[in-house]
Amino acid sequence: MRLIISLTIRIFTVLSLFSVVIGCKNVDSESSRILSIPMEFKIERFDREFHLSENKDIPKLKARYPFLFPEKFKDSVWVKRQKDTLHLLLLENVEDKFPSMEPLEESLGYLFKHLKYYFPKTKTPRVIGVINNVDYQSKTIYTDSLLLISLDTYLGTNHHLYEGIPQYIRQEMDVNYLSSHVAEKFVEHKIPPTKDRSLLSQMIFHGKKIYLKDWVLPRLTNAQKMGYTDDQLQWVVDNEVYMWQYFVEKQLLFNTDTALLQRFIEPGPFSKFYLEIDNESPARIGVWLGWQIIKSYMDRYPNTEIQALLNLPAQTLFSKSNYKPRR
Repeated sequence: MRLIISLTIRIFTVLSLFSVVIGCKNVDSESSRILSIPMEFKIERFDREFHLSENKDIPKLKARYPFLFPEKFKDSVWVKRQKDTLHLLLLENVEDKFPSMEPLEESLGYLFKHLKYYFPKTKTPRVIGVINNVDYQSKTIYTDSLLLISLDTYLGTNHHLYEGIPQYIRQEMDVNYLSSHVAEKFVEHKIPPTKDRSLLSQMIFHGKKIYLKDWVLPRLTNAQKMGYTDDQLQWVVDNEVYMWQYFVEKQLLFNTDTALLQRFIEPGPFSKFYLEIDNESPARIGVWLGWQIIKSYMDRYPNTEIQALLNLPAQTLFSKSNYKPRR
């Protein structure tokens, strides 16, 4: 009897190891296919071309970048802006921060290959670097065929030009978050809009944006995917049970009060439980919990296609996820 049990255990162990090896090989094979996708593009430096060109070059620039020159403005406006002292200062700092575009091109190329793999109809956009008066609300603009990057919003969290900007905003004004921002802009157009205004629906909607990064940016840290620091990420991991209990006990999940979005979904210095722990918490904990619910669902239904997941209604996803916070 002992011999039979021993043999059974050995066979089970061998089969388990075999399954792990096969699984790793499949992952490696998929990764190899993704990275072998041809990808050629260059980041065009409009910021440099514009500010270092002569007045007479304006017509050529307008012909090359017509979407950056609204017709309602006369050429005299652009001539004046070419020599604007603030713009020239920003250009100087951008040049210091980015002596070469190659690291950015490698990072974005990695993202574009994954987007092309999982969304085959995706076009590689024309990528253009601009200076935009440190407009941190428009760090990236992504359309079907065009990606604009405000390079002056990625000089680094503690850059001296960012003094006066709130810390929770500055922490994402770093190039390490760039590909995460671009991926989020992309997926915004892939998730169907919802009329469900409940907090749970918004948690799932925004959580899907983060979950997509698990697929298209697998080498990013979870903190980068969320726009968190490492300490902020550790806080939400350590307090997952208590946050979920709060949402359940306060009956917030199916509440449609729009104030909840500002408290738990939108960017800010912290989430608003109206408790002593508020100042310790990062913002957007509702998004993080939504992400965990989606991961729980995918653990149960791992063969779900990515577009099917993005199309799945929040209530259905939640009920099938069997989500339980980790203790």
